[in-house]
Amino acid sequence: MTERQHRQAGGSVVAAVLMACACATSCSSGGATLDDAHAADPVATLRRAADALENAGSSKASTSMEMATGGTRVTIRGEGVYDYRERLGRLKVMLPQDPAGTSEHRPITELLAPGALFMKNRGAGVPADKWVRVDTATLSDGNLVTGGATDPLAAAEVLRGTRTATYVGTTELAGTEVRHYRGTADLAAAAKDATGANKDVLAAAAKGFATTAVPFDVYLDDQGRIRKIRHRFSFVNGQRQGTVAVASTTLLYDFGIATDVRLPTARDIYAGEIAEG
Repeated sequence: MTERQHRQAGGSVVAAVLMACACATSCSSGGATLDDAHAADPVATLRRAADALENAGSSKASTSMEMATGGTRVTIRGEGVYDYRERLGRLKVMLPQDPAGTSEHRPITELLAPGALFMKNRGAGVPADKWVRVDTATLSDGNLVTGGATDPLAAAEVLRGTRTATYVGTTELAGTEVRHYRGTADLAAAAKDATGANKDVLAAAAKGFATTAVPFDVYLDDQGRIRKIRHRFSFVNGQRQGTVAVASTTLLYDFGIATDVRLPTARDIYAGEIAEG
């Protein structure tokens, strides 16, 4: 993967300087290929990224969540689909092997809905045909981390709180030319500008995380849709002093596909106690 980098002076480069560097680079390579509107105001561009997904309608999604715990790096992966207009998604989340590497957990099926997370195969003692329902606004992280995968639309709405951003350059992702941005978003600001249930979700995360600042890298296609986004969250470890860093990566592709996500009925939801393990 090659990426046309633009030099930064003093660590903080205003948009006018970025555009000048882009021009210099394109002139030396024989012609401009960048969209100046995207490079000129990266903060405004990123704050609109969630709207571009809603306009797209739906997509497939691949997720990866990495964290270091007990000196071991753990990665949780997921695959599924998301309907941005109905705000419904379905993911199959694969938990890592046990430390000994001798056994694997069953995949967890997750249904993402406004203000709620439904999980099957989650928690000891839950019948195999039952779902566990969690009110995401009651979670200290708003379910940006708890479920092992960040809700794709919530991930995009974090960008509504973009405070600082720079346009890095263009690169190719799965055969598509994309524009790479790097910056920092504020969860409290994102909560104010988020839509629907994500207001409460992001407000909970703003209160529960160690810091409201969320560094990110994001790649947009020529329609402003997120193709890849990587957040770095930091939350307080409830068992030991200090914070835990979590890197959440979401890939979006195959826009406009049929999703058909159906939520469980009340009789399919488990109402008993959930044991850990």
